[in-house]
Amino acid sequence: MEFRRLVRGRVDRPQLERIGREIASRYDRERVHISVLEADNWLSTPCVVDEEWFVKVISPQNALVHALFTGARNLGVFSRGEEGFFDRFEGPLEMSQHELEATRLVREIGLNAPKPVEAFGVDEFGVLVLEYLPDFRTLDDLAPEEVETLASDLFAALALMHDHGLAHGDLRGENVLVHGGELYFIDATNVREDGLSTARAYDIASALATLEPSIGGKRAVETAAGFYGIEELMAARDFLDFVRLRPDHEFDATGLKGEIERRAG
Repeated sequence: MEFRRLVRGRVDRPQLERIGREIASRYDRERVHISVLEADNWLSTPCVVDEEWFVKVISPQNALVHALFTGARNLGVFSRGEEGFFDRFEGPLEMSQHELEATRLVREIGLNAPKPVEAFGVDEFGVLVLEYLPDFRTLDDLAPEEVETLASDLFAALALMHDHGLAHGDLRGENVLVHGGELYFIDATNVREDGLSTARAYDIASALATLEPSIGGKRAVETAAGFYGIEELMAARDFLDFVRLRPDHEFDATGLKGEIERRAG
């Protein structure tokens, strides 16, 4: 088996069929049709069921990779002299249950997220069921001028999360969906409560990193400054080099730091 496929824990067809039978039983269907989405995803196998539900199947390998990612991120935070704030999960079911609850919390504070349905286990797999949003695009898919129109919405949503004692912890373009001209948030990770203030600075840095390639550092920082004070922006500045180490962020960290420093005067 290809190593990358093994690490990602790709779900085989017989396993998907077992999961499909469980979904059909839970929702009073004789049978369901499962389509696996083509996505470069290390932490689950994303599927669409009957064009009605978005389903994430999380394998033991996915949970192991998440634990490794979590450890690496916390080491990066430790290297800055900060306490690590990412928390790990016990296994696939706990991963699916956390994302279900995180999605509920995001919706409860008034932000958009796919409607949560349930999370359950099938054999060794965790299964998360959410509303399926047809014809969505990710923030990464948008042209720069479209990103420009949504930049304020992104920071407004982030500030609302933070005002309600939440942090996303994994903000990047592919975790922000655009549907009907509005932003929807998915894939919030597990952040320890005692690390929330540091996690918020990391969120702001991640949002700046997400926007900079499309709208430039100056515009990204100007937009963030409409929702956060200079102390919060300086705290985010200290995380930019750490965010840059992630393979899913490519941006001009030096330029962003310079823009924040100029604003600080």
